[in-house]
Amino acid sequence: MTLTDRVALVTGASSGLGQEISEQLIEAGATVYGLARSEDRLQALQDAHGDAFVPCPADVRDQEAVEAVFEQIKSDAGRLDILVNNAGLGRFGPVDEMPVDDWDVQHDTNLRGLYICTRTAVPIMRAQNEETGFGGHIVNVASIAGLIGNPNISAYNATKFGVRGFSQALMKEVRDAGIRVSCLYPGSIETEFFDRAGVDMTDNPLRAKDVAATVMHVVQAPENHLISEVVLRPLRPRG
Repeated sequence: MTLTDRVALVTGASSGLGQEISEQLIEAGATVYGLARSEDRLQALQDAHGDAFVPCPADVRDQEAVEAVFEQIKSDAGRLDILVNNAGLGRFGPVDEMPVDDWDVQHDTNLRGLYICTRTAVPIMRAQNEETGFGGHIVNVASIAGLIGNPNISAYNATKFGVRGFSQALMKEVRDAGIRVSCLYPGSIETEFFDRAGVDMTDNPLRAKDVAATVMHVVQAPENHLISEVVLRPLRPRG
């Protein structure tokens, strides 16, 4: 699928993987609405890319703010071709020591926020399918932690396993409406994620630009070609 003049919304767009995805979409010809909490970083991306990047300062946990972003997209562009649910965070620790607030913020960001964005995008894409025969593409960025449980990341595991189940069910629910759903399961990525989580990163992580290139491969697939799941790992995680 060509991305020229397509309209995309990327969550967690202000840094790391979300920034790389946004910039590669722009390079391919799309207009990107970037949703994130960091207004300064979003503005810097608009300064770099001009009208091809539209800053949307919001928190995916805030339903009203998210819905306002979608209203802005409908008003400005009249369509939404791609939704990349990338926003996420991790809080790690033993299950009996991790604060309940850490469970809540992971659930609300990684799973509930993804759900809010998706449920708001689907009606737009269904309407597009009725007009054009192709509704759009939803890409959910999960994690290898959505496939494998490990000690001290139980809450993060629970959210990413939830993203996996949600994505599989959603794919079957909306494919006949011309909406593609893809879920990615990357291993460790060289971003700020691990600094914010307060844990060490693997010695040889994936690069954000390479994971973003995989997202591009998925969204540029032919319109009748559905790549529903992709697992990505570093070849030599210990270097």
